[in-house]
Order: sequence, then structure tokens, then C-alpha cells
Amino acid sequence: MSVPHFDDISLAEAASTFAALGSEQRLMVLRTLVRAGPEGLTIGELGARTGITGATLTHHMKTLAATKLAKQVKQGRSVLCIAADYRELDTLVSALLSECCADCVAPDCSTEDHCHD
Repeated sequence: MSVPHFDDISLAEAASTFAALGSEQRLMVLRTLVRAGPEGLTIGELGARTGITGATLTHHMKTLAATKLAKQVKQGRSVLCIAADYRELDTLVSALLSECCADCVAPDCSTEDHCHD
């Protein structure tokens, strides 16, 4: 499996995704979903764990779903399950870290042996 690069994900898409995480509440929602695991949570459980409910939680979930960092399963008008999209998270972070040390000029710096570990 190849590591995603910013050639694979546009800078505009990455910037939009990172901007969506610029809200403390949205970041808390995503962190709560990551902690919950792949089964996710119901909207009620997510609200109880974060203290964010109603229209505010719905707004944050729409934003996270639009950036593909979270996914929702709906039945009619009800949201049954919300989960973090681990594949999208991994793609975003891997694309950013794939360029780690690419322009480093320090004598002990290489892309294989990351000097900052």
C-alpha cells in the first residue's frame, strides 16, 4: 500500500478539512468518535458524551461529514450511528507526514531516520 501524498489529495481539500477542525467543539466531537471505535455512537450518545446537542451538534456533524472525517447512517429522518472515518483521517495525516524532512538540510536528517523522533 502506498503512502498518500499531497499529489493524491489536493491542498484545497486538505486545507478545507483542517479548517473544519478549527472549532474546539468539532474537534471534541471527532475525538469522541475516534475514541468510540468503528461502531460509532448514536446522535444521543454523542450529545451526552460531548455536552453538545440539538442544532449545534447537527451543524458540527454536517461539517465533519462534508469533509469525510465522519460518516452517518440514517434511517428515515433519524441518525442511527455516527463514526469517525479512520481511512480518511489516515489519508489526511499520511499525506501531511509523507513529506516529512523532504527539504531538511541538517547533516543527521534523512527521510528514513526521522531526526525529530
